[in-house]
Amino acid sequence: MRFALLLFILIPIVEMTVLIQVGSEIGALATVGLVFLTAIVGVTLIRKQGLETSLKAQEKMSRGELPASEVAEGLMLMFAGLCLLIPGFVTDAIGALLLVPPLRKLFAAGLIVKFISSMMARGSQWRGGKNYTSQESGEIIEGEYVNEENDLIDKK
Repeated sequence: MRFALLLFILIPIVEMTVLIQVGSEIGALATVGLVFLTAIVGVTLIRKQGLETSLKAQEKMSRGELPASEVAEGLMLMFAGLCLLIPGFVTDAIGALLLVPPLRKLFAAGLIVKFISSMMARGSQWRGGKNYTSQESGEIIEGEYVNEENDLIDKK
């Protein structure tokens, strides 16, 4: 939470500093035009790559496979779009890096590994709100059952 607050404060400060520096070098109008140009080009590229990612996910689902990498790439593209729409050159650079397919695949793979490892860590500790132990611990779960098939045969 503190990290997010720190980013929320620092990113606008860094963006304004960079915009002022660039504006003093190339002029205010050229800087504003460049910010709009990066947003337009970014949205166009995100549309194209997002459609391709969506089609790949649909193909995988039709084959019965889990489209985990495509979902992660889709999240990366959404984040890239957000970065490109925020006025500034630093966020544009981050968004542009996520538009490079090999880099996006690398980040997506890392995201998938982190997600799976966190789910496995949670799953081994808690299931259904109860803490289950391993079979080696000797825990015995008592219960009753009724075999309805035998009851039906006996009644005939």
